[in-house]
Amino acid sequence: MTNLSTRDAFGECLVEIGKDERIVVLDSDLSKSTKTIKFSSNYPTRFFNVGCAEQNLIATAAGFAYAGKIVIASSYAIFVTSRAWEQIRSIVAHDDLNMKIIVTHAGLTNAADGATHHSLEDITLMRVIPNMTVIVPADAEEAIQAIKAAIKHNGPCYIRLSRAKTPVLFNSNYKFKIGKCAVLKNGYDLTIMASGNMVCKALEAADKLSLEGITARVLNISTIKPLDNETIILAGKETGCVVVAEEHSVLGGLGSAVSEVLSNNFPVPIEFIGVKDKFGQSGNLEDLYDLYELTSKNIIVAAKKVLSKKKIK
Repeated sequence: MTNLSTRDAFGECLVEIGKDERIVVLDSDLSKSTKTIKFSSNYPTRFFNVGCAEQNLIATAAGFAYAGKIVIASSYAIFVTSRAWEQIRSIVAHDDLNMKIIVTHAGLTNAADGATHHSLEDITLMRVIPNMTVIVPADAEEAIQAIKAAIKHNGPCYIRLSRAKTPVLFNSNYKFKIGKCAVLKNGYDLTIMASGNMVCKALEAADKLSLEGITARVLNISTIKPLDNETIILAGKETGCVVVAEEHSVLGGLGSAVSEVLSNNFPVPIEFIGVKDKFGQSGNLEDLYDLYELTSKNIIVAAKKVLSKKKIK
């Protein structure tokens, strides 16, 4: 299976969509890392490096959006969402600007740089903002499709990309649609709902559970907002219990979003795989996944735990 990072896919996609002269890209002095350098090399008159100034990045990008351009603003996830949240909220989202905030190095994937560079709170910060669409692609192919869909979508979008190379799960036959999740594997004992880098681990866990006679449905929830409520509720009804897996804090992210839907419509036992209210730390990425319990083994443990609750109920 081919491994490719979603940030690499972003760079290649920019070159393709950059043929549209309405598209302008801004970066905050990290273009080599975010891969926007590929856009700057091909379309230098429509690329702007604002320096290490994320608030200026968003405010300047907003100016281009007011002028009718399709604007992409990019940097590391942690820097954009923590340092420029006010500008995103009060300018971009409040005025419903046609701007795409596409960030890289999300979750723990900027592993060696530690807590200051790990973004474990960004989904919470973005999904709470009105008018904001929030997307977390599971692989390179979905990242490309999501970026193209966001360009066609009129309004602000936040797309969360990874530094780490992960398995390419999909091909061109896969069809991403904003607001819809994909059923990647069917099952009726429980549902594993996952996003981003955790999707491949959810599939691995489901395969291992099947060897024990446990059938797990796997949902790729790549659009965190708006959620595909219909598919989530149906999975709750048909399988009776849920595990949610995300490379993010368990507070306010995908798990919280799914819980909001199920608690209001069809409450079922639920377990969460995510970072348990902690900061990250420097280390090898796979070691960090083990430390913060973000592995297929942890998903299997959670699956058996939630199944026991289902049986008690």
